[in-house]
Amino acid sequence: MSRGFSIGIVGGGAAAVCLIDALARARGGPGSVTVFEPSPDLWRGRAYQVDTETLRVNATPDDMSVRAGDPGHFERWLAARDRAVGGPAEFDARSGVRFAPRPVYGEYLEQTAAAALADLRRQGWQVNLIGEPVTAADRGPDEVVLRSGRGGVRSFDHVVLCVGGDRPEDGYGLAGAPGFVADPYPAVGRLRQIDADDHVAVLGSGLTAVDIVLSLAAQGHRGPISLLSRRGVLPGVRQRPIPFELRHFTTERLRSLARRRHHLSIDDLGALMRAEFRDAGADLDAAVADLAAIGREDPVARLRRQLGEVDSPGMGLRILQRAVPETGPDVWPLLRPRDQAEVLRRHYRTTMSLCCPMPPGSAAALLRMFDSGQLANRSGLRGITVRPDARFDALTGTGAALTADTVVNAVNAAADRIPAAARPLVDSLVHGRAAARHPYGGLHLERATSRLTVDGRPDPRLYGLGNIGAGALFFTWGVPSLVDRSVDIVAAILDHAAESESARAEDVLVST
Repeated sequence: MSRGFSIGIVGGGAAAVCLIDALARARGGPGSVTVFEPSPDLWRGRAYQVDTETLRVNATPDDMSVRAGDPGHFERWLAARDRAVGGPAEFDARSGVRFAPRPVYGEYLEQTAAAALADLRRQGWQVNLIGEPVTAADRGPDEVVLRSGRGGVRSFDHVVLCVGGDRPEDGYGLAGAPGFVADPYPAVGRLRQIDADDHVAVLGSGLTAVDIVLSLAAQGHRGPISLLSRRGVLPGVRQRPIPFELRHFTTERLRSLARRRHHLSIDDLGALMRAEFRDAGADLDAAVADLAAIGREDPVARLRRQLGEVDSPGMGLRILQRAVPETGPDVWPLLRPRDQAEVLRRHYRTTMSLCCPMPPGSAAALLRMFDSGQLANRSGLRGITVRPDARFDALTGTGAALTADTVVNAVNAAADRIPAAARPLVDSLVHGRAAARHPYGGLHLERATSRLTVDGRPDPRLYGLGNIGAGALFFTWGVPSLVDRSVDIVAAILDHAAESESARAEDVLVST
């Protein structure tokens, strides 16, 4: 490829790091790569910015590696960091697993990105970092034109949208109210403003809510803390790892079935999972019954029970926690539309609780706070209003109003999965018929390549990575998913670049 080709990457968070690392290892090109990221937290994104080390990643190091085919990459980096900074490594006392602080993982992202960019430069690539947002895009005949915040206009052969996730949705209209923390991150800055004796209401009961509770406890908060949500479901608790490999519920088996049937049914998935459980000597019916109890079983009692089962030899939960995030991304596009709608309507929260469990140490700390009476979990949240004295009244399922001094927002982002800052860019692509919104959020993508599609036609010059693929894909945010999609995107870009160069060479031969 004598002329070289250009890649524009919109967004500079964890997804972009996975993509750049995959590009450096692919040994394609050379060409040019340009990253647009206006945030000062380059490579860290919102989740891994400089913050209190109380915040931990909720996955084991092998699931946090950004290096495709090398699950030990992050663990080796951690070991090298330990030697450099000194001090003992911290492991979860109940599971024996290391859950790294999120700011430390941010360091890993920064250093991995720097190493990958240096590698690309050695290969002859031109690298550009632009500290501006991309506000619009135009799809030309043979290029994509990006317009950035200060009036810059740049053309690229290929563009990858890595715009990340949005901030929590303000579902109760509390923005601007004194005492309302609209976004809890960075916790070290946002939560330290809270008086230690305040009654704090946390909106939500998922992993972000757990972060907030543990951060408040670590800074010595004395007042009561109430988790407020509609269902009151707490994250599951991660068990001690036991090595095993999936035999039936695998990507290869699912794709083989899909080639014969075009779509898979829930019954197809159930048959494969039953075979997986049978081979492991596990009881699928018991596991299904346990999942069905989510929302009915008292959440604190469930937390206590799961914490007591961290060392259980049973494989049922471990199989599900492996299969859902590992094979789930390939399952989703193969399901019939009505089955996708059923999963989202009835099982989404259960699935998230299953595949995104918290470390046992976090669960033990929460349970101590529940038992002491400092922490309460209240379901049936119906609304929150601001009182004349600037405090808050929350109406829950009990019918009685709960009064709080401070409200911290820990709910999910808006349902469309496109960050507010990226909406002008996405709107320009949609209006220009270069992209199409998915009814479940995000944009339509081709599963195999992550190319944007319109009316089922994939565009070889436009790609989406991360949350922008929500709906077309199910798991869009976990690091393993980002790594797998990055490899697919890089391969698709290099293939298209090679085809384009070959076509140009043939044109030259014909013209001469």
